Amino acid sequence: MDRAAITTMPRKLVVLYPSPGMGHLVSMIELGKIIAARGLAVTIVVIDLPHNTGASATGPFLAGVSAANPTISFHRLPQVDLPPVKSSHLETLTFEVARVSNPHLRDFLAATSPAVLVADFFCNVARGVASELGIPIYFFFTSGAEVLALYLHLPVLHAQITANFQDMGDELVHVPGIPSFPATDSMRPIMDRDDIAYTKFVSVCSDLCLSQGILVNTFRSLEPRAVETILAGLCSPSGLPTPPVYCIGPLIKMQEVGTKCGDECIAWLDAQPKDSVVFLCFGSLGRFSAKQIKEVAAGLEASRQRFLWVIKSPPSDDPTKKFDGPSEPDLDALLPEGFLDRTKETGLVVKSWAPQRDVLMHTAVALFVTHCGWNSVLESVMAGVPMLAWPLYAEQRVNKVFLEKELGLALAIEGYDKEVVEAEEMAAKVKWMMDSDGGRVIRERTQAAMRQANEAMREGGESEATLASLVDAWVLA
Repeated sequence: MDRAAITTMPRKLVVLYPSPGMGHLVSMIELGKIIAARGLAVTIVVIDLPHNTGASATGPFLAGVSAANPTISFHRLPQVDLPPVKSSHLETLTFEVARVSNPHLRDFLAATSPAVLVADFFCNVARGVASELGIPIYFFFTSGAEVLALYLHLPVLHAQITANFQDMGDELVHVPGIPSFPATDSMRPIMDRDDIAYTKFVSVCSDLCLSQGILVNTFRSLEPRAVETILAGLCSPSGLPTPPVYCIGPLIKMQEVGTKCGDECIAWLDAQPKDSVVFLCFGSLGRFSAKQIKEVAAGLEASRQRFLWVIKSPPSDDPTKKFDGPSEPDLDALLPEGFLDRTKETGLVVKSWAPQRDVLMHTAVALFVTHCGWNSVLESVMAGVPMLAWPLYAEQRVNKVFLEKELGLALAIEGYDKEVVEAEEMAAKVKWMMDSDGGRVIRERTQAAMRQANEAMREGGESEATLASLVDAWVLA
């Protein structure tokens, strides 16, 4: 459509509704930037988990986004109190905070009358509110198409399998369109049928299927088999329609808001040879025990590779605070004695945070040791950096299977499902990825995927054209 014609029309409002969690918020913001650039007003509704500090936690970040993108506004819903939830999974709290926030969401939507609501899949209960108010709802799926295939098929698996996944050992789980995987590699929250998290995930499917469509943060040429299988209706349960699926990614953070220790990381990388550095970073929630940190350190030292390593404080012993910890890790207490001195010429350890996208894009970085969170996977693909897969939580084990078995962009580290990954395993896998012919093949495949990703997002590319057509349809509706 003619862009000049669109820009002269009054701006309709699109409300984006991410679930709590920085990874979900970041990709929704990137979606908002594209929607706003095509002539729509965008408001992002923010909700917080009860134990979070709310505005103080994300306020500076959101203020930076607003300053850089005046066409995007934020609205924070009132913080809610949750009834007691008997679940060990953070995802359960995420589903619950969206459910309890529904009255506040209804009030906001009724007052603003948006043309479209785009909700995170964890906010699936918003479909009832949107239906009541007559607002078209789309869901934004922040993982890849292979996990979407699993989510859509979960009610079918629920009917077929009576055992808990956690009791099935290495028995294979079969989902159309994706590699079969051992039950032990299922998503953490669905391992136990008696946990409320399992019930919540099974219930997501019907809301996804009854929406106007699902926007997926992937590109079709990365996951053609999964996408085609979903569109053929082979994943959804009998009796539910398969909604339109829009592959609109990879949407990754395009710039860091605030530098923190970024300058130190980039300056250090500038002094390293090309394709020489192993980068270790495990997402906003990834934490290791003190024992595991020491094993990683010993493995890195034994590998004799250059490294940039982001270390967080170990998790709390309190299961309700397992992702919390002191704001700054005590490196002297956590690392082997003398480690920092012995590796000061070849390694850099930073506390808590690094500008991951900028680090991965740096020419010195040759390998990414990652938890396989989907945002991190996409950033690695966009940078053409192969992955050593160390899944920790959520759907990351499923991503690991997909990356290793279907795409050949990663190698899994052994022992990720045990108490500790041994130093010897760490050293061996790092050296293999950096120095072997097999590692070189994985690097070449990742760089080919990078070229496909850039092609998908260029003007007229498969993802860019898909999202542009959808947003233009919203403008004209």
